[in-house]
Amino acid sequence: MTDNRQHNRIFYGWYIVAASFGILFFNSGARYAFGVMMKPIIAEFGWSRGAVSAVFFVNMAVFALALFIVGKLYDRFGPRWVILVSTLFIAAGFALTSFINSLGQFFFSYGILAALGMAGTSVPMIATLTSKWFDKWRGLAISLAISGNSIGQFVLIPLFSSLVLNLGWRSSYLYIGTIMLVVNTALAWLVIKGDPAHLGLMPFGRDKAEAKKKDLTHEIGTGTNIISPDMNLKQAMGTSSFWLFLIVMAICGSGDYFATTHLIPLATDYGIPPLVAGKMLGLYGLMSLAGILIAGPAADFIGSKIPIILTFTLRICLYMLILRYKSAMSFYVFALAFGFTHLITAPLTPMLIGKLFGTAHLGAITGLINAAHFLGGGFWAFMAGLIFDRTGNYQLTFMLSALLALVAVVSMALVKEKRHKI
Repeated sequence: MTDNRQHNRIFYGWYIVAASFGILFFNSGARYAFGVMMKPIIAEFGWSRGAVSAVFFVNMAVFALALFIVGKLYDRFGPRWVILVSTLFIAAGFALTSFINSLGQFFFSYGILAALGMAGTSVPMIATLTSKWFDKWRGLAISLAISGNSIGQFVLIPLFSSLVLNLGWRSSYLYIGTIMLVVNTALAWLVIKGDPAHLGLMPFGRDKAEAKKKDLTHEIGTGTNIISPDMNLKQAMGTSSFWLFLIVMAICGSGDYFATTHLIPLATDYGIPPLVAGKMLGLYGLMSLAGILIAGPAADFIGSKIPIILTFTLRICLYMLILRYKSAMSFYVFALAFGFTHLITAPLTPMLIGKLFGTAHLGAITGLINAAHFLGGGFWAFMAGLIFDRTGNYQLTFMLSALLALVAVVSMALVKEKRHKI
């Protein structure tokens, strides 16, 4: 009966992909709107770029810690309640942000409350959720789900740029929080399920005979080719591959959130109109869609190492481009090409971790690794603000970013892309 239902109807995992797309569509607007709001907030309160970037750093630090906790809660309770509770924090954080009158209030509303909510509706959690529903075409399914993040950025960032100019940044934050409250609650309650077994199904592409054989192989092995049981977080942390990939992801985050937080302020510093700069960040998001749609399926065939190494090699070239040129054309090239790399590691992370350590503790392991990613992102966005305040430009930030990208290339090359044994 279960097999017939799975073969004769649309597999429920594709509904999970669609709902995940919807959640990330609005989550991206919430996350990347900060770059749109930075200069208007500075203009109203007279705060320095470093001070406002510090709020973003606190947001990312709390987000990173919450992401690790959410990973454990996800493994224990499933995604539905995690998404629902997280959405309440987002809505409350954004609503309060729209009424702030001091830097301390900004730290609390955006830096803490909103960050707690973003963790449960983020790309890493959605990628982990989607990965459990697919054996075959896992990379494609994750990429399709995460594409909501890219299309949301492409559609919403220019819209928010226009809203800020016409209605102000306060109303924009209030609208974002309200929309996410409605959409996330509906999708989590009506569609999201944590595991195919909850519906009597198996992951797409796996049949009962294969699953039984796989379970038996895990228990007794086949001759001398014994498959190691899945590693927990502590066991994974005992391998060099875990720490090398942790470094890669921290550097990845540093580039991602330096770019998305400071691209609009950087471009407008050199005379680019705010609406044009907003379109650049929107196109950045559209190109990230191309990146994940290529990276996920490609990893199904060639593994995760090569796409990640190529990602950081391209970033080195882009950092050097902006160090040399500050024209509208160079900013467009940077936005398009860097955007292409922005989400490449998102579908590859659960795929690589599952390949290295198994999927039984996927939420906890990816939670910690992604915590490093976002902590690195928040720290580097903050440092970019401080460097700007001290030097009046971002030149030193771009030089250091290029060096970090080189470290990521070397670290990723040293990761052993094979199943690790206990």
